[in-house]
Amino acid sequence: MSQTTQANQRKLKDAKLFIDGAYVDAISGETFDTLDPATNLKLASVANAGEEDVRKAIEVAQRTFESGVWSRMPVEERAKILCKMSDLVMERVEELALVETLDVGKPIKESRGFDIPRAAWNLRFFAEMAKYLVHEHYEMNGFMSYAKYAPAGVTSLIIPWNLPFMQMTWKASAALAAGNTVIVKPASYTPLSAVMMGEIANEAGLPPGVLNILTGPGGTVGTAMTTHPHVRRISFVGETTTGKTVMRNAASQLIPVSLELGGKSANIVFADADLDEAVKGSIEAIFRNQGEICLAGSRLLVQKSIYDQFLDKFVQAVKKIKVGNPLDPDTDMGALVSRSHLATVDEYVRIGLSEGAKLAFGGKRITSLGDGNFYEPTVLYDVDNKMRVAQEEIFGPVIVIIPFETEEEAIQIANDSIYGLAGVVWTNDLRRAHRVADQVQSGLLWINCWYVRDLRTPFGGAKASGIGREGGRHSFEFYTEAKTITMKR
Repeated sequence: MSQTTQANQRKLKDAKLFIDGAYVDAISGETFDTLDPATNLKLASVANAGEEDVRKAIEVAQRTFESGVWSRMPVEERAKILCKMSDLVMERVEELALVETLDVGKPIKESRGFDIPRAAWNLRFFAEMAKYLVHEHYEMNGFMSYAKYAPAGVTSLIIPWNLPFMQMTWKASAALAAGNTVIVKPASYTPLSAVMMGEIANEAGLPPGVLNILTGPGGTVGTAMTTHPHVRRISFVGETTTGKTVMRNAASQLIPVSLELGGKSANIVFADADLDEAVKGSIEAIFRNQGEICLAGSRLLVQKSIYDQFLDKFVQAVKKIKVGNPLDPDTDMGALVSRSHLATVDEYVRIGLSEGAKLAFGGKRITSLGDGNFYEPTVLYDVDNKMRVAQEEIFGPVIVIIPFETEEEAIQIANDSIYGLAGVVWTNDLRRAHRVADQVQSGLLWINCWYVRDLRTPFGGAKASGIGREGGRHSFEFYTEAKTITMKR
């Protein structure tokens, strides 16, 4: 047995559904197993919800919403409870980080140092912001009008497997702060940390029925959560094809949707950039979380005059990445989420090589770490943007490097994609930075940095990367119904 297997061989508490403030089995009694990506050993049994469980949870959420126990609670009181939840998350940061790392396969230093603290901040940020939202008031010809933003109602949140706890709080914090009741479906690959939020909610005093958590397959649970007539908002984070299905489901009941979908973001390095800074940032932008992140700068566009120099620096830096036991605090890159996903990532590397891309480093599964889903950080270069590896989202530790000559060509390549989630520009020319930022078709763009998030700003993608924006006031606009009230003075 390898050291990695020995270190990670453990079983976590089995996960049940969280409905109406209590943990319960699925009505069918069925369960499924969640596995440790670093060992492919069982971590826990998880309740397998069916349509009846979804209907039950939605009925509870609807009844709770109509009761007003949360929806009509003064916003200051709601904020206190959400801030208490934030405090409890930080009190349990070590436990939550351990569960997140074991379930996702990501390095413990990321779970402990970023994911869980950011989740706590999500709760506190939206709780505090809800207290200070500015409401509109207008006067005209003896009449006064004002806009009231009321909670929308039962809200379905479908969360991806790559950043489960952080993504859950990103969505649920705003929906709850606005006064809605919530149904959360975490991904079946990584359900364990999300389910723990029920304990935190109860301890903080969140009324029963306000937050409900259902584990189970998307085809059953997700479909029921996106077609039920009591549901008034749907927010989904995941792959673009699934997002289209969610949108079709929602259309049958005219339910507003927010979709955060896939990406193939261009990371553009100009010749005048600080190359050491660009290398460091570009490494982070593709290999963080094993490349399993929608915001990854997975297309690296490098100006030809510095192409060879940059490639050499980049490859040398990649060789220093430590892939290993996710529980080791020195590990930079852990295991991919599943054996099937590892096979998909490897298949894309084979496709890229068959298309004519060249391999500078990596390109195979790491077998020395035991039975886990470990894959080498991989660098494909001399890639043409028409290749599948440049057009399709790999969602793994694979970077494709594309040369360009001029600023205009870089913009053309960046926009030659069905996706439009994010982008990065590395340059010391301020005017160029703003020109390129203005012309790249993406919902987010960073200049000389990556993944810096101010929660007040809008978050979302263009084109096939999504519909709608969340963050700051944009979240509250989505999770509420605006009503104009006019009276004669």
